Amino acid sequence: MLHEFWYNFRHNLFKPLLLFFYLGFLVPILRVQFEFPYVMYQALTIYLLIAIGWHGGEELAHLNPDSIKSIVGFMGVGFLANTLIGLIAFGILRSVTRMRRVDQATVAGYYGSDSAGTFVTALGVLGSAHIAFDAYMPVMLAIMEIPGCLVALYLVSHYRAQGMDALGNMPYEPGYDPSAEAPPILIDEHGRDQHASAVQTEAEMSLERMEHESEDVGNGRKKGFINGKLLHEVFLNTGLYLLFGGIIIGLISGLQGPEVTRADDSFFVTLFQGVLCLFLLEMGMTASRKLKDLKTAGWNFVAFGLLAPNLFATLGIMIAHTYAWVTGTHFELGTYVLFSVLCGSASYIAVPAVQRLAIPEASPTLPLAASLGLTFSYNVTIGIPIYMEIAKAITRSFPIG
Repeated sequence: MLHEFWYNFRHNLFKPLLLFFYLGFLVPILRVQFEFPYVMYQALTIYLLIAIGWHGGEELAHLNPDSIKSIVGFMGVGFLANTLIGLIAFGILRSVTRMRRVDQATVAGYYGSDSAGTFVTALGVLGSAHIAFDAYMPVMLAIMEIPGCLVALYLVSHYRAQGMDALGNMPYEPGYDPSAEAPPILIDEHGRDQHASAVQTEAEMSLERMEHESEDVGNGRKKGFINGKLLHEVFLNTGLYLLFGGIIIGLISGLQGPEVTRADDSFFVTLFQGVLCLFLLEMGMTASRKLKDLKTAGWNFVAFGLLAPNLFATLGIMIAHTYAWVTGTHFELGTYVLFSVLCGSASYIAVPAVQRLAIPEASPTLPLAASLGLTFSYNVTIGIPIYMEIAKAITRSFPIG
């Protein structure tokens, strides 16, 4: 097992996907004068989300109707798994860090969600290794993105009821000021250009719209746990819309036969790996820039960002295998890997968008420094091959039927 892991680890480290990630990661370190065009980042993100959905929808068209009940059950398990992970993350952060309660709750929400970037990287690794996975996993990506948003909203709502001030300080925390005014919505906390800010949000928003919403957000602190604007952001954000749209289009097209999908497959399937390489080039640059935000976080928080993925991914594999054992379902190895990635990754799109609208008191830098600078970097370089070996070990040790 150790020999197999070492072989897969070395083989994964030098695949084009990760070489492009390293190339981007070195840009800020070496101070190379290069800025990834924002419009291209937008285009790559749109392509990847639709391509994942398209391919998944095509595969869904060939599913056996008798398996639908088991699939829906597994999706419910995935939703509950990430809800549990968000709460566990909050408990760990409370125990090992001295961050403010609102920041602990927000970071926990990031880890109770998932990362589309990590998911597409895992798809690329599985594809290059010819490891199969079940067709409905892109739907799981959408389902398991939601719990983290709800966990963060619930926890922060609880703290507001306990007297948290408008700056996010609890009565027993330094700097508490019950008369403080709500902070403004920040477009970019570092004053960087539009692209650097956009990585932190689900979709690019103009300054006029942000100013228009700021009053609603400030008042939203007193409206309770959730409102219509938040529901729209959680369930109809751009990422989910494009992903589900791709799934539905791929499903309808796939039901009509290969002659309908053949021409589009050359774009949405064949070009996927190359586009993913460019996406990881940009993500490497962003992850590298985020590391400096960890200077004031403390080593406990840094350790959490690196170790938590292993804990949550392993928990995810155990949950998936328990479900398979109880229901008699057979999962492909790639399904275990993808499920572990969905459990072990942290959001950098959906939850930041919700935070912008509903939790302006929380730090905009700490959660992204952990999710992008630490957890994303760890998962795409080291984590995926580790999770693959853990999945193999668990399925071999506890075979089903």
